[in-house]
Amino acid sequence: QVQLVESGGGLVQAGGSLRLSCAASGSIYRVDAAGWFRQAPGKQRELVAIISSGGSTNYADSVKGRFTISRDNAENTVYLEMNMLKPEDTAVYYCNADVRASIWQSGVNYWGKGTLVTVSS
Repeated sequence: QVQLVESGGGLVQAGGSLRLSCAASGSIYRVDAAGWFRQAPGKQRELVAIISSGGSTNYADSVKGRFTISRDNAENTVYLEMNMLKPEDTAVYYCNADVRASIWQSGVNYWGKGTLVTVSS
């Protein structure tokens, strides 16, 4: 079984920065594509950023130039560096990843439980 555990959320003033971490643990051969999603109160969950196993990245238009997704394959950890935060970035941020238990198995998709980011104006 695999667990994704997010950390790094909290309360920050507008214009500030936070760094989220998502650590995968359990039976892991490799973490393939991974991403960060967020869900604000009363809204649907939306994609924030994704990163491929090779390091290619894509971002939602709303965060381009402010957020950076990265990964440490040796530590099975994915990061989201968030700068110039705005009140509209307030949401629960969820980690998502495709994880392979062995070289012969396809990736299984997992979600973390989320970490709350609150940006005050």
